[in-house]
Amino acid sequence: MFSLFPPFPFSLFPFPFLLMPPEKALAIVLRVVEFSETSLVVTLFSREHGKLGALAKGARRPKGPFESALDLLALCRIVFLRKSSESLDLLTEAKLQRRFHPAGRDLSSLYAGYYVAELLDKLTDQYDPHPERFDLADETLEALEAGEPVAKRMLRFELLMLRQLGLLPSLETCADCGAIVRTAGRVAFGHADGGVLCDKCRVGKRQVAAVSAGALRVMARMADPDRQSWQRVQINSKSHGELRGLVNRYLVNLLGKKPRMHRYLGWL
Repeated sequence: MFSLFPPFPFSLFPFPFLLMPPEKALAIVLRVVEFSETSLVVTLFSREHGKLGALAKGARRPKGPFESALDLLALCRIVFLRKSSESLDLLTEAKLQRRFHPAGRDLSSLYAGYYVAELLDKLTDQYDPHPERFDLADETLEALEAGEPVAKRMLRFELLMLRQLGLLPSLETCADCGAIVRTAGRVAFGHADGGVLCDKCRVGKRQVAAVSAGALRVMARMADPDRQSWQRVQINSKSHGELRGLVNRYLVNLLGKKPRMHRYLGWL
């Protein structure tokens, strides 16, 4: 039968994303960049779909489908159209659930919140959903808002997130050969190797630090998924300094550069 329409393949349709149904998610705003006089480009970490980048047309207008919801670290319910190509998704709606307002005027809590966003952005992939990672970030931001001690909360966030990513350093067995390492006194920790090293494997290694066995035990408890265990951990100022130096350097090796927020936190 004669047709007025040529038999173009579906893949040549110029706007394939328009045919895809809208998707909904609960998301944390990680980054906001001005795109035009009226629009924003946002990076979001959603519970249902993982990280995504989207164009929010008209988001800078006082009235519209976004209701001024797209603030950094805000928790929103969003609706978006996913593009089939690698270009930005299209955000069509955002309803604010909670803004991030740290207790009082505590800048350390504010900077810690920004640090949560930075690590989520750098250590996650597009469309790789991990609800437990979203819940950890959301719980951490709520705790910072409530005025919980920043230093301990951030250590918990970093270590538990590394565990969820499968990147937690080895704390009991040699990162090279897998042998059990006797955690007493001071123990060799290879930042580039990914954890503790036995006496044999530490020979000739670079970027090796001597870490106290007590610091390793604290790290293990702070990374324990059990919600109650880590809260009972007591960390004195000396142990905190050692732990911060260890975790900071480990993250620098992992990311290839120093996280931007480290300079603002000053590690309290």
